[in-house]
Amino acid sequence: MFIGRKDELKFLEERYQSKEGQLIVLYGRRRVGKTETLRFFCKGKPHVFYSCTECTDEQQLSAFSERMLRTGMPASQYLSTFSSWEQAIRSVLELPGSQKKLLIIDEFPYMVKANNQIPSILQNLWDQILKDSSVMIILCGSAMSFIEKEILAEKNPLYGRATGILKMQEMSFYDAIQFVPNYSPEDKIAVYAVLGGIPHYLKQFHDEIPLSENIKQNILTRGSILYSEVEFLMRQELRETTTYNTIITAVALGNTKLNDIYTKTQIEKTKLSAYLKNLLDLGILCREFSMADATKEKANVQRGIYRLTDNFFRFWYAFVFPNLSELESGDVDGIWDYVVHDKMDSFVSYIFEDICKQYLRLKNQKNELPFHFTKIGRWWNKTDEIDIFAKDAEGSHILVGECKYRNSPFPLAELVKLQKKLPKEEGKTVDCWIFSKSGFTEDTIEAAEKQKISMISLEEIIEPRT
Repeated sequence: MFIGRKDELKFLEERYQSKEGQLIVLYGRRRVGKTETLRFFCKGKPHVFYSCTECTDEQQLSAFSERMLRTGMPASQYLSTFSSWEQAIRSVLELPGSQKKLLIIDEFPYMVKANNQIPSILQNLWDQILKDSSVMIILCGSAMSFIEKEILAEKNPLYGRATGILKMQEMSFYDAIQFVPNYSPEDKIAVYAVLGGIPHYLKQFHDEIPLSENIKQNILTRGSILYSEVEFLMRQELRETTTYNTIITAVALGNTKLNDIYTKTQIEKTKLSAYLKNLLDLGILCREFSMADATKEKANVQRGIYRLTDNFFRFWYAFVFPNLSELESGDVDGIWDYVVHDKMDSFVSYIFEDICKQYLRLKNQKNELPFHFTKIGRWWNKTDEIDIFAKDAEGSHILVGECKYRNSPFPLAELVKLQKKLPKEEGKTVDCWIFSKSGFTEDTIEAAEKQKISMISLEEIIEPRT
């Protein structure tokens, strides 16, 4: 069963239905579901789906020709292989049928790496005939930095030719939990905290067995797909994996400021900055700034905090990588019982804030909030921190939120503490929201109702009322 990706499918369908020729670049990190989404989009449409492989240019041209000629186009009667890439790509116009000619080239960077003239060939064909024809060509790839620098950048042949550029991100929390519909709200949140919104990872878990068994069987057990997934991806993208492992582990364990990462890793600061930049470019890390920071402050390399963008990377570097020796020896139950289990709530609580933001974004898109915010994030200064801070375009309306992922109800003392942090500027309207895993104490409910503070339970987060 195909899950989610409604926005991406809508985008592709609108382009397919347009009268003009379409050249779409669709890219994103590995395992994010690009190929599966494209295959679902192609259902019911005459099309050619070609997956590139790492091979010589001659082998690639032969395989591409075979796939195109297999459609029964007129050239198949007298050709077995096209003589050039120009002839091969031009043949998209000969695909049978009266509907728009649809060609998907998956892992397009492999094709370009074997022959760097292909973008120029495609550019010439696009400018001369394809852009005015009823064709839709989708170039897909996982090598994000290659696509951004070698395909889409200003000095490259295809710059300005694409009629659509879609960078696929991981699934939202609400799409991700559809993979485990029978789990409790707590377990659904924990699954997302561990695996994030990557379909390939989510498919490994089965909600007919306990979450703990899924983690042990599919992540902690040597030989399972997810056990070596991170190492596999790191080796594909980076060379000095030992150094990068050290940096990512430091971040996963809570060292998020530049100085903290330096202290933990002892890597020379100039080199550390270069390594961090590479991880940012690959989308493994991101820099997060306080909503209090201005543009000038964001330019300061000392400002902001580093965080892992991928939940599974964070879990793997927090619990698997530091314990590989024991896991290799088969001590799966021991690592779960004495390392992972007791830290799960603390681990999930960090992601719980992000889930609460996604809840508010969903409400915001439906115009179900007191105002429509245009920015949302976290707010902090030297002494205080607010989990959620959102504001409208003018900055006159503010929403603040506190998120508690604990096994006890949200106490009144935490609400009072949040209210002391609220902005005191005149002319600003402030709405207060509190989110809790385990409900709210009676005095918190009484105070919140009097002050019209929104209280959001776990059940409401999982299935927001419309």
